[in-house]
Amino acid sequence: MPEIIQINQSVITLGQFLKHATIISSGGMAKPFLMDYTVWVNDEADNRRGRKLHPGDVIKVEGFGTYLLESAQNEDN
Repeated sequence: MPEIIQINQSVITLGQFLKHATIISSGGMAKPFLMDYTVWVNDEADNRRGRKLHPGDVIKVEGFGTYLLESAQNEDN
């Protein structure tokens, strides 16, 4: 079962996701992290920190787990 990560935006980058999910502690760590770890977005390997992610995307991070992006905006409607 993937861990749910809620976002307030309609789109975030892979680098922002890594920070939001507390996998890295600062945005500056994204590039070196992505050089050392494999990340899959919807079962496709991707190491671009600027990769756009949307609610519904499934992100698997080598050694950390699987995450599902959800929109936090729909929770209170």
